Amino acid sequence: MSQDLPLGEQKYAGQRLGLPEEGSRSVAGWGRRVAALFIDWFASLLVTQVIGAYADLSADAERSLPLLVFFLEVTLFTALAGGSFGQLALRIVVVRLDGRPVTILAALLRTLLICLVIPPVVFNRDNRGLHDLAVGTVTLRR
Repeated sequence: MSQDLPLGEQKYAGQRLGLPEEGSRSVAGWGRRVAALFIDWFASLLVTQVIGAYADLSADAERSLPLLVFFLEVTLFTALAGGSFGQLALRIVVVRLDGRPVTILAALLRTLLICLVIPPVVFNRDNRGLHDLAVGTVTLRR
């Protein structure tokens, strides 16, 4: 699937991976990916509010619960449906480069790295952050 192109010859993200420049199966743009992240975070906050309404949580638990909900939601949705709630809503899919489904373990590691913040903002010319590079995935448009 991968093409070896000299550094200056790649014209678009995903070209050296054999992906199209635009449309379905092209690398998802940053605007769409950040919007999906905000949707996921907002959904996590809503779920946390519902849980907090029915459970007597300590202040520490209330502060850390949104991140835990986010972690579980993104991990499970990515492994089971190919993308988080926000990604699916914005027609983004996470796929492995080898064509196999994203495993729960790969989704868990990928999401853990997203929660650390730095790995997604360090990326290569194919818009694959360290979290994608670590598990062999790429984020595409549906």
